[in-house]
Parts: sequence; C-alpha cells; structure tokens
Amino acid sequence: MSALPGWSFVAAMAALPLVFPDPYLLSVLTSAGIFIIGAISLNLLLGYTGQLSLGHAAFFGLGAYASALASLGFDIGIGFGLRLTLPPQPVWIGFLAAIAVAGGFGWLLGRLAFRVRGAYFVIITICFAQVLRMVALNWVELTQGPMALIGLSPFSLWLPGQGVVELYAKNQTYWLVLGVAVLCFLVVRQIVHSRVGRALVALRENETLARSVGIRVTHYLVIATVVSAGIAGAAGSLFAHNVRIVDPDVFLFIYTVTMVIMVITGGKGTLWGPVVGGLIFGLLPDLLRGAAPPEAQWIAYGVAMILLVMFLPRGIVPAIAALKPARRPGRGATATPVSQEAP
Repeated sequence: MSALPGWSFVAAMAALPLVFPDPYLLSVLTSAGIFIIGAISLNLLLGYTGQLSLGHAAFFGLGAYASALASLGFDIGIGFGLRLTLPPQPVWIGFLAAIAVAGGFGWLLGRLAFRVRGAYFVIITICFAQVLRMVALNWVELTQGPMALIGLSPFSLWLPGQGVVELYAKNQTYWLVLGVAVLCFLVVRQIVHSRVGRALVALRENETLARSVGIRVTHYLVIATVVSAGIAGAAGSLFAHNVRIVDPDVFLFIYTVTMVIMVITGGKGTLWGPVVGGLIFGLLPDLLRGAAPPEAQWIAYGVAMILLVMFLPRGIVPAIAALKPARRPGRGATATPVSQEAP
C-alpha cells in the first residue's frame, strides 16, 4: 500500500468516531487496535526474521504490569531490612516504563535464546511467559497476586486552554490507541526499509549465507527482539489503562495466539498484514455475537481461519497484491516476449 492510500486509511479511521459515535463499537475497535499493536510487534520477529515467539504475551504482560506499578506506586521489601519504594507516577511515565522494561527483558531473552533456533527457541519463549505468570501470581506484595492491581488511572493529555484532561471517553481512548498504532507502524516501517531490515530479511531467507557475508546474526536478532518487545510493552500499557485492572492472566497463551493469528492471516512479513488481520479477527467475534449462539460463533471463527490459511496461505495482503496487474514497460523500453530467447 502506497503512502497516499495508507494515510487516507488512517484519516478514515480517525474520523470514524465522528460518524459512528457508538461507545460499544469504539470500545471494540480500541481493543482490536491494542492487539494490532501487539501483532505489529510480533510481525517484526515472525515475519521479518522468521523466529516464532509463542511467548510474546510475556512482553505484553510485562508492559501492563510495569505501567500499572509505576502509576500506582509500590513499597516492597528486598531483603536485609531494605525496602524499594516508588511513589505514584504520571501515567505517561508508566507508559515509558512499560516500553523500557519490556525492551530490557527482550534484550536479555534475545541474548540467551538466540543461542538456539527452531523448536528450542519456541520452547524458551513459552517457558519465559509461564515463569512471569507464576511470578505475578506469587509475588503478592508487589503484584497483589490473583487479587490483581486495580484502580488504574486513564491516560491524560495537556490541552491548550483546558489543562490536563483525563481520557475517560471512548472516543478519546480510541484516538489515543490509533495514534500509538500509527507511531508503532512507522517505527517498524523505518526499520524494515533500513539496513537493519535488509539484514533481518537476509537472515530469514538464508542464515548461513547471511553469516558468510559478514552479517552479525545475534546482533541483528537481538535488535529485532528489543524493538518488538518494546512495542508489545506499549500495547500492554494501553491494555492495562484501558481495562483499569491487571492480573496474572495477562500472560496467558491466548494473547500470543491472538497476535499470531492476526499476523499469519493478514500476511506475515508485510507491513499491512497485522493491521488487516487484526481488524478482521478483532471485529469478527463481535460481529458474530448477535447472529449465532456461542458454540456456532466459535465454529464459524475457526472455519473462517482455516479457509483463509487453506486458500490464502501467504495471507490476505500478499493475495491482494498479487491481483495487481504487472507494471508495463516504459514508453522508451522494448518488451521482449517471454517465449522468445535472446539471440
């Protein structure tokens, strides 16, 4: 998708609350947008490096907890009679903390996990998410365990003439998530079109050949993991302050599965794939909710996903791109029929 249609799509999405101000629709689109941000982050790993992370919910959950704890503040003992105290911080400080904490753990996991490949990497990422979930369940003094962290404040902005305004309204939260999603999309696009992006694609296509021409494999994979984890942490922060509660279930495997489905069905390794897949599978459950009983909804949901994978194995966006007519030769160029060989 070129720049003009892309920005036209963003403008249309930004104008949506003005045309359809239904709070329920905006709430559904906000939730879908948060997971689209998570899918964008996962696509950087799965689509551009070929590394499947089935524990991506770990970074999502880390962002949620880091943002919540920074916003609420905490006072915990760390042993030897010492205590670690943080007074409540503004929500935007929590948002930045979410990106930093998730990115830091992404660096740590990348340095350790990229010593292995394939199924071993997948297992490590799954275990990482499960370990974090157990920590959140059992470190009651910090995380409140299964009782959850509650009472989170919404995001706020300073507006001229109004001062600091808390974003309680559904349309305000929707615009906030849309803005962050656009920013994350631009960050990933910049990386993909840079030298780092070309190195990542080279590693995905042929790691041995890429290594032979001097590409530092672990270095670039760690960069991708840090950026991917930081964006997932931002999505987790938005999620936490949108639902106003964070519990250990934020590390559940279903969140990773949701992101993987969005990436694969939309088209992994494409910039717009997570967006298209996220809109479809973010809205489909709610579109089916009033049309069929719950059992039929899940069957239809599964059938739709199977059909997409069977008939569009590369995803929706590559399939649409393949329908575009081939570019014709320029006016001064002479086309050579495919069936004729050069003399």
